Amino acid sequence: MRRHSRGRFAALFMSVAVVSGGVVSGVVASAGDGTAWALSPSETARPAGPAARPAGPASPPGRPAALPDRIDGGTWRSGHLQGMAIDRRKGRMYFSFTNLLVKTDLAGKPLGSVTGFTGHLGDLDFNEEDGRVYGSLEYKAAKAFYIAVFDGDRITRMNMDAASTDVVSTVHLQEVVKDYTADMNGDGVFDGDTANTPDHRYGCSGIDGVAFGPSFDREGGTKLTVAYGVYANTGRQDNDNQVLLQYDVRRWRQYERPLTEDAPHTSGPSSPDGKYFAYTGNTTYGVQNLEYDADSGNWLMAVYKGTKPGFPNYSLFVLDGSKRPVPGTVPGQRPSERGQLLTLLPRGLHDTASGVYGWESAGQYGLISLGGGRHYVAEAGTVQVDGVTQQTGRAVLHRWTGLTPNPFAPVTQAPPVTPVPRR
Repeated sequence: MRRHSRGRFAALFMSVAVVSGGVVSGVVASAGDGTAWALSPSETARPAGPAARPAGPASPPGRPAALPDRIDGGTWRSGHLQGMAIDRRKGRMYFSFTNLLVKTDLAGKPLGSVTGFTGHLGDLDFNEEDGRVYGSLEYKAAKAFYIAVFDGDRITRMNMDAASTDVVSTVHLQEVVKDYTADMNGDGVFDGDTANTPDHRYGCSGIDGVAFGPSFDREGGTKLTVAYGVYANTGRQDNDNQVLLQYDVRRWRQYERPLTEDAPHTSGPSSPDGKYFAYTGNTTYGVQNLEYDADSGNWLMAVYKGTKPGFPNYSLFVLDGSKRPVPGTVPGQRPSERGQLLTLLPRGLHDTASGVYGWESAGQYGLISLGGGRHYVAEAGTVQVDGVTQQTGRAVLHRWTGLTPNPFAPVTQAPPVTPVPRR
């Protein structure tokens, strides 16, 4: 994830550099009021190595476009890469750069972007049923957590403003707000965006990972699953679970509202359709990227490694899709709490002391399951442009091997990138 979300509106948001406005030729410019201007990849240095392989001839109508080995998301003055989504039928790729959404074709050519986010835009997924892109969006200072819904067909040019155009709508998640603001020590004070507190139920720091897939109980069709961010507080035990909410978004049109950062709305479902817990041991900010693999029926959870002694602190956990949730005691909760518990796939590395299974792999900056054992795994990096650090991101094709410690193998050897600092 995760730099702490900041905003520009008095008392509600803390300040963050906003990618907004228009394209500036050859340089990174400032509007003079703190607003940063995003540059397209053609106008800044591109990531090291060759550009993404062309997607080839256009696919016949109704058939998905061919998939290249790499798709370059460009170079931007923005936050680091957070997630990716693909519309295979139309041959479109979407990259989240924390405060910037970029739309490209499968050759990496930029087709449009959405700017002006002062919150934290995280993981993305594409909804095959309505043809839109869904992403997690946080405004912690305002105690507001949303799913942002992007109409990709309306993203037709660079630097479209999120608030003043009709390309994005938002749905408020009240369940997340309740857990994030929970006064766990009963002192009557909300301690805010900090890990060093007993507040925040389950250690909830907001949301990040999102993915579409079947309901865990197999009774509700396709659902949007939203994963909590979780503070890496090593002094508590109630944050050793990944918390996942499921929602039926077919009923969400009634809740969708434009993005109004100066007056955050609260239109959304009062509760999720299901709330589930997966015991993994603590991580650093929870599930960064969540992905459902339709071939195996399993769910992949890519995380920043935790730091608690007594846990293996893997970077990838896989939920066993063949197992339905079972009612049980949620580990670490005081007082004791019952909930719906999910099961980790008993494969990969295994820590016998904690009982936790997992792998060591990438995927924290973006992960897409493509079928046939193929996955796009994101690589995030930085480059220097005129002395200014800029963010890069690309999707690199891998195949799932299941081997340990890393279950992903690149289809071709990609040139290296300068790693982005974890936050």
